[in-house]
Amino acid sequence: MIELSGPSLSDIDRKNPTYLTLAAAHPRLAAKDPNTWGPQAAPEAAIRLNWVDLDETSRDLLPILDALAAKFRERTDLVLCGMGGSSLAPEVIAQTYGKKVFILDSTDPDYLAHALTGSPADLLVIVSSKSGSTIETSSQSAFFESYLTSAKLEPTAHMLFVTDPGSPLDLDVRAKGYTVINADPKVGGRFSALTAFGLTPATLMGVDASILLDQAGDLRSQLAQDPVTALDVAYLLLTQNDQFLGFTDHGSSFPGLSDWIEQLIAESTGKNQMGRLPIATEGFLEAKGGGAFSIGFAPGADLTVKGELGEHFLFWEWVTALMSAALAIDPFNQPNVTEAKEATSSVLQEWDNKLPVLQPSATDDYVEIFGDGNTLTAALKNLIATTDAEGYIAIMAYLDRRDDSAISQLRSILSNKSGRPVSFGWGPRFLHSTGQFHKGGQQNGSFLQITGTTKNDYSIPGRHFGFTTLLMAQALGDSRALAARKYPLLRLHLLERNAGISQLLSAAKAL
Repeated sequence: MIELSGPSLSDIDRKNPTYLTLAAAHPRLAAKDPNTWGPQAAPEAAIRLNWVDLDETSRDLLPILDALAAKFRERTDLVLCGMGGSSLAPEVIAQTYGKKVFILDSTDPDYLAHALTGSPADLLVIVSSKSGSTIETSSQSAFFESYLTSAKLEPTAHMLFVTDPGSPLDLDVRAKGYTVINADPKVGGRFSALTAFGLTPATLMGVDASILLDQAGDLRSQLAQDPVTALDVAYLLLTQNDQFLGFTDHGSSFPGLSDWIEQLIAESTGKNQMGRLPIATEGFLEAKGGGAFSIGFAPGADLTVKGELGEHFLFWEWVTALMSAALAIDPFNQPNVTEAKEATSSVLQEWDNKLPVLQPSATDDYVEIFGDGNTLTAALKNLIATTDAEGYIAIMAYLDRRDDSAISQLRSILSNKSGRPVSFGWGPRFLHSTGQFHKGGQQNGSFLQITGTTKNDYSIPGRHFGFTTLLMAQALGDSRALAARKYPLLRLHLLERNAGISQLLSAAKAL
């Protein structure tokens, strides 16, 4: 059962017009009414609402998944290739249950290298994509097919695919003899935690998927009897701050849940120059950074939401859908994610698929500066100075989130120094998450891109470029999309990653 606590509960006004709007939307949502979000959203909503009762419909998958686990039981090194909704929920599940899986949601070749340290014979690669057209996942899939073939292994014995029925990927890999699990096509990516996209990797890593479905079923029963918990949370998220929501996993049993919610709310509501920007933070104090409304899953925040993992998945999806109804926003589309993909393609074409030498405006020891400032300190000061007084700073690190993890400390440092909310995203995965909000939400962001020289590179079969070039094209493509909106923008390129990160953190602390 979802339980709420925290000082913010005294601010709930159940007679407020916003609350009444949420209350009116709830039964329509429960009935899968596609008009809940208005006539413009109805066509998309009509094919995106099956997440509402996945606790029942996904049970048909359970015997299939059990057979799958038996088929691949000898594969001990699990790699999941997927972006956004295809990877964030499986990562929460793995961390919550202490299971081993390598989440490959990056095109950084240094990060990819971590997936190649064991014996290829032990590999089981799950490729998760609704259509298969996502450039990150299609590139990873082609790479592993070639990698396994080069190791004189049969790729069909070491790779399986999760995709929508009848998708280009579905048709292609079935024809090649691969194992395929089809997901419900009437569920969007970020609402897919309890579909095959979440439950397939969960089962293969040794988690009983039926437990997650049981928990979600308990939550749906709770909401059917009395929706007040969902209505209260949606109301607080809409009224306690006009834009910023600070989430923290601190003290809870669900590491990574804030990152999953970050994508869910940001990508669903960040449109039409409005929405709510969730920021995954390190602790209760940091969650309040820049005046944000803080939410946790253990006591200590403005609002505490306690429940089981399966309950959390459905609960936050429900809350997000209700918030979107009150904002009159279509929660199921993501127009600016497509924009980022097109920008990447444009850059690759311009470069003729080969990374050019890019000239910085200045160089400070291990850091090249592309932006305003002839020193690292000056560049950071200028970025803070140009940040909107009511806005935020977004850090976008196109680095290795394992070996370069220290760079994430920059989030809290810059928030303290600037007095503004600061988000942190690993590139390119944030393009499928907060990247939608950056371009579609309130136009008051300042943006810090961090790229770096790679130690490794791998060619991408079927492409005329490798992962290093793809990674930089994604960074520069998104940079152009942000620059076209006249946002404050700074890119720092680390000539040597470890030294550059140390230099950057020191400079930020000294501001």
